[in-house]
Amino acid sequence: MPTEEELDIRLQQATRRRLAKFDELRGKVTQAREFWDAVVITAADQKQQLAYEQQLSEKLKRKELPLGVHYHVFVDPPGPKIGNGGSTLHVLQCLEEMYGDTWTSLTIILIHSGGYSQRLPNASALGKIFTALPFGDPIYQMLELKLAMYIDFPAHMNPGILITCADDIELYSIGATEVIMFDKPGFTALAHPSDLVIGTTHGVFVLDSSGISEKELEYRSCHHFLHKPSIEKMHQSGAVCIRRNCSQSNSSGEHSDLKMDYEYVYTDSLFYIDHNIAKQLLIFFKQLDTLCCEIDAYGDFLQALGPGATEDYTKNTDNVTKEGSQLVEVRQKLFSFLKGTSLNVIVLNNSRFYHIGTTQEYLFHFTSESKLKSELGLLSKAFSIFPDKTENSDISACIIQSILDSRCDIAPASVIEYSRLGPEVSVGANSIVSGCCISAKADVPPNTFVSSLSVRINEKVMYVSVVLGIEDNLKKNVTLLSDIHFLQLFGVNLLQCLDLWDLRISDQLFSGDKTSLGLWSIRIFPVCSTLNDSISVSLKMLSAVQNKSAFKLGSWKLLSIEEMLFYKDVEYMLKFRQQIYEEITLKRQKEKSDL
Repeated sequence: MPTEEELDIRLQQATRRRLAKFDELRGKVTQAREFWDAVVITAADQKQQLAYEQQLSEKLKRKELPLGVHYHVFVDPPGPKIGNGGSTLHVLQCLEEMYGDTWTSLTIILIHSGGYSQRLPNASALGKIFTALPFGDPIYQMLELKLAMYIDFPAHMNPGILITCADDIELYSIGATEVIMFDKPGFTALAHPSDLVIGTTHGVFVLDSSGISEKELEYRSCHHFLHKPSIEKMHQSGAVCIRRNCSQSNSSGEHSDLKMDYEYVYTDSLFYIDHNIAKQLLIFFKQLDTLCCEIDAYGDFLQALGPGATEDYTKNTDNVTKEGSQLVEVRQKLFSFLKGTSLNVIVLNNSRFYHIGTTQEYLFHFTSESKLKSELGLLSKAFSIFPDKTENSDISACIIQSILDSRCDIAPASVIEYSRLGPEVSVGANSIVSGCCISAKADVPPNTFVSSLSVRINEKVMYVSVVLGIEDNLKKNVTLLSDIHFLQLFGVNLLQCLDLWDLRISDQLFSGDKTSLGLWSIRIFPVCSTLNDSISVSLKMLSAVQNKSAFKLGSWKLLSIEEMLFYKDVEYMLKFRQQIYEEITLKRQKEKSDL
């Protein structure tokens, strides 16, 4: 059995090989089975669909993606949210309408990206799948990384659909002569060894045969699937595996001589369905007539599979974000429809699953010495111009496609992306600055999130900057105005913030659903005529809260984050990024010619 260090090296080498293989295909017309026939991205609404299509168009123009491929953005139908399961069913219908009978001969990747990224708001306007990553030339976004990591799949896949999410990354290695085959009927899922605590927030496979394998790749069948189970449930179901006399890692990641038994489970990531299953699911969708509840592609599809599946889960709504009256009925119909379908599992024993869907995960993976950083070769400076003093020091800040004056000051553990920062700008530790232009003197405090958006109101382009605390919870809501004191902004009671800003509490202070009041829907962010003014005003708001001093917002037009996404001007945001890109490219060309 290879050592942990040897397995780490294999995984890193396999990852770099896939990245190199994808780089070779960027801007080139692909051959049959060399790449996907179609790449499908889901969007929550038409505004998001337009934003995604504009970004795909720009990428194809700049030859950042393989060519000769169908790239589609399919928007969820209007009305109640239908979850990524409902979205999957809707995509099947869109594919049939678009391709007719030929869709069943295609290999397709379906990437779910229809959320509003409330836990990583710098991705809210332009989408999680277009989150920038600190490596590549031109820089990679999540879309390119996912396509690169799955680059080997289409050549060994029967026509069908691979279903994945926009904010996770799977890295793995297998034997030199091995390939991952997606050639079995039914569902086929990847499985990764994880500790039991990780298992409580993921799907867990109860595999048919037990026993520890030393192979990096195994094909197994699943008896039944557990969705976000308790540790007790994992033990009761027989999902827990034990590796005997395993060397343990200490807190710094070094391996000790201490040998102990290690308990783990196999958790989910992506899955594949062949076209026979896809057609059956489409029949099911058409029989429903109208879907009015959120279905989970993982919890509601996979729990119905395997010989040990029972109907018990259909009435369990513990892990449901919003329960619709139709949910239990739809689950029961889906269970009856899928009952008896096999769930094949591809076990990747040397693999890692990463999630980059929150501000904390984003900062950790990009600025600390995380495993992901070494595996992908993430950089502190990716396609940027920034000060020599930063370049030559070992601080852990991360700069992505940005231009920074040599005199600005960036503290460790912060990320700057798609921004211009002037000489008198300082950014505190553990902060995120996204899409900003700051030329005047400005201090961004530690643990601060700042992101600027272009908005179009009454045919005029304006600017709004969101300023939040890194730990602020945009998903938390209250139903009554009298409960607003339960909400916090920058760690301060929201009522105190409103008082300092001289804003009266009323229904008019919130956009959208008046029974769902939170930081997402509160109208507190000023609309300005310039990008610089926008940042300046929003930082003054923050300063007022931190210094307990008054800063009146009554004279400004104020928007909520929810409204910003409605009014966003994608073209101007992409233009701002393109200007930075061109300036960096010109400077690099000049530096080359001067050599």
